[in-house]
Formats: sequence, C-alpha cells, structure tokens
Amino acid sequence: MYASVADLRAEGVTAAEASDERLMALLDEATALIDRVAGWFFEPRPATLRLDGRGAPSLELPVPPIRVHRLVVNGAEMSLAFEDLIIEGAPLQPGFVGPRITLTRGRRFPRGRGNVLVEGLWGFTEPDGTAEGRTPPAIRRACLLLVLRNLAPLADDAAFEVRSRWRVIEERTRDQSIKLDPAAAANGTLTGDPEVDALLEPYVRPSPIGAA
Repeated sequence: MYASVADLRAEGVTAAEASDERLMALLDEATALIDRVAGWFFEPRPATLRLDGRGAPSLELPVPPIRVHRLVVNGAEMSLAFEDLIIEGAPLQPGFVGPRITLTRGRRFPRGRGNVLVEGLWGFTEPDGTAEGRTPPAIRRACLLLVLRNLAPLADDAAFEVRSRWRVIEERTRDQSIKLDPAAAANGTLTGDPEVDALLEPYVRPSPIGAA
C-alpha cells in the first residue's frame, strides 16, 4: 500500500472516525485504484512475468524492474552479467524513457509467444539512497486523498461535500440546494477528482511503442 494508517492518523483521522481495520481496507482500495488507472505500480513487488519475444535486442516491460533474479529465453537460462544485459528500470534515473531489457553482443530475443520469462522485483520507484527506492510522494499523497474522500459514510452530507465540491456550479443557501456540473464529472480522466488526477497524471504508464 502507498500510505499507512499512521499517515492517516497524522492527517487527523481519529480512532472514533475509523478503526485501523477500516483504514487498512480503504488504503488497499485506494492503492488498487491507483494501480488500475496508472497502468503500473509504485512499490517493490516480487513477480514472474512471461513475455513475448519479438526478434529484437530489446524487450519492453510492463513495469520497471528493480532487480532481475532470473531470465529464461526459450527454456534456456540467460546470463545476468552486466556485460551481457542492459536493464533500464527503477529506481528511475534522469533520462528514463521506459522499462526494458536489452541483450548485448548482437543477440536478439527470438520471436515467440510467452517464450521469455523474467523473474525479479518490480515497481516504479524514485531514488532515495536505497537499492529499492521509494514510492513517489505524489502517489502517496494521492492515496491519502482518496482515502480521506471515501472515509465518511456515503449518506453523510460531509462526505458529499468532500467528494463533490469541485463540481458545484450553483448553490442556494436557504434550501441548501446545489447544482452539479455533469461535464466536470465526465471530464475526470482518471479518478474523477481533479486534485487526485493532477497528482497521478505524470505517472500514468505511456502507451507501448507501436500501439495505436
């Protein structure tokens, strides 16, 4: 998860407002939403990926590798020595274009479906002096905001105020009647919340090379 219960307590959420268990559930939900709309994830996670070789020296990856533990091509173990393999991954460095693995010495990944297996530790992280890096602060903030937006019960007036304030185009104080802008909701490109979307948009996974 991209934030913690302690982070939310520091934001002023009390135990009377939500238990640790509820906050954990909301954090998990917010993290899953960020992963879905961004197209990749922002913390170290172990995984084994099976990819298609395309007859080229480089293989585009769906998420930045932090460490590659094993590379198998057409059933054969490949060397992970620096002189045999160039890995572009995380923590991200200046000039990063996209995650990929490149074979050296004129070699290519042979064409095939699911014929390349890459096992390792993955995640879009930023440098912090450690080998694994950190979750970008903007992602952490977006996660906290999503939880805070969803913390109050759905029927609660305060919850409506938090979720919908950015869409209000007209208010009448005596009857407490408001008018929402339907276009504002339609234009929410990621989560529907402009403040959260502004944090997430720089981190959305770009379309693969050659994609329509």
